[in-house]
Amino acid sequence: MNLHDDTPDASQDPGAEAMSGPDTRGHIARLSELAAARGLRIAVAESLTSGMLAHTIGAGEGASEWFAGGIVAYMTAVKERVLGLTPGTDPCSAACAEQLAVGARRLFDADLTVSTTGVGGPDAQGGHPAGTVFLGWATAEDQGHRRLALVGDPEEILAATVDAAVGLLAFHAEGLRPLGPRRGQDDGV
Repeated sequence: MNLHDDTPDASQDPGAEAMSGPDTRGHIARLSELAAARGLRIAVAESLTSGMLAHTIGAGEGASEWFAGGIVAYMTAVKERVLGLTPGTDPCSAACAEQLAVGARRLFDADLTVSTTGVGGPDAQGGHPAGTVFLGWATAEDQGHRRLALVGDPEEILAATVDAAVGLLAFHAEGLRPLGPRRGQDDGV
């Protein structure tokens, strides 16, 4: 199976190498370590992966302390109603991935979220070839996406998507620090 990330600046992205292989266990270990040490709250929004990403992250060390949860929004109407996807947005697009990540960050009051959307195959869908995947990410300060062009059968595409999504979470968690008292906590002042 090939994983090709055609994000224009992927060659300059320090996280690109970490997301290129099936090292999901390593990504989860690093994400667990960072989230626990920094008091981060992590969440996911899934379409393409239908719960596989949440299942994988939930197996992380101490996940009950830092993994807020995930939402599977497969139908476009659910994406619109629950996560705030703008009606008419292509469900296989960078805009969709980013909006899903932002919506999940708000829904879970998370420090960092990642979303998955795309075409798992085996056939093309909506004019997009199988293996066209978008990952969205969001923090309180920023949001973005990664476009992946994956090759393989549907199971391989989903596994590679989960690996890349966990790698993206670990990459962005590296740069996050806890925001201080929040979520109704009293700062003692």
